[in-house]
Amino acid sequence: MFLRLLFVLLIALNIAVGAWLLLGQNDTRAHFATDPGVPKLHLLSELPPPATTTAHAASIAAPASASPVAAPVATTASANTPQPASPNALSYTCMALGPFATQEDLRIARSALGSEVQRMRARQEQTQQSKGWWVHLPPSATHTAALAQARQLGAHNIQDYFVVGSGDNENTVSLGLFKDPANARKRRDEIVAAGFPAQMSERTETVPEYWLDLIPVDSNHFDWRSRIHDPAIGSHSTGCF
Repeated sequence: MFLRLLFVLLIALNIAVGAWLLLGQNDTRAHFATDPGVPKLHLLSELPPPATTTAHAASIAAPASASPVAAPVATTASANTPQPASPNALSYTCMALGPFATQEDLRIARSALGSEVQRMRARQEQTQQSKGWWVHLPPSATHTAALAQARQLGAHNIQDYFVVGSGDNENTVSLGLFKDPANARKRRDEIVAAGFPAQMSERTETVPEYWLDLIPVDSNHFDWRSRIHDPAIGSHSTGCF
């Protein structure tokens, strides 16, 4: 009798242990499916969508968001647009004044313009200047021939002549030097009418002239004529220095 009871108890104990192993052990191990550090397994339904799908969705959403982004770009472009210059802004242009007849005239002009100019320089140039108009006969081969021409002029009551005895115009009969070309032409025509081959030519010489190059402080309000009253002085633009 005792053995039967012991046998029944062992069977019941085995059934209880088996039930605990089948039912209670699964719930306990559910929290420790993998060892620490080992990636967890996922079902296909649990995986995230492919990258191509995400990129396609982003490309579809891009046009919708393009309009809000365009506004800041337009604002930036307008900020970089050059603004019109203020009417009170200073400006400068390099210019030259002259010609001045003497260095003293140039010095006076520099003193008069000093406060209105930020930079100045003086320069000298050589120029050909007319010294008048010369009426004469063509040069003769010899001095004797030139004297013979002079006597013929006297025979026709033509006065105011002389024979050049040396220099570049040696053996030339001079008939006068004139400032006004109209007077020179009149004299020439009188001699030609008397039967002599009179000629008319301009006489020039090389003379210095002086210029003042300058950069005004403000070209828009630079009135140099209020300080330099010589009507012979002019101005023109020139290269900056």
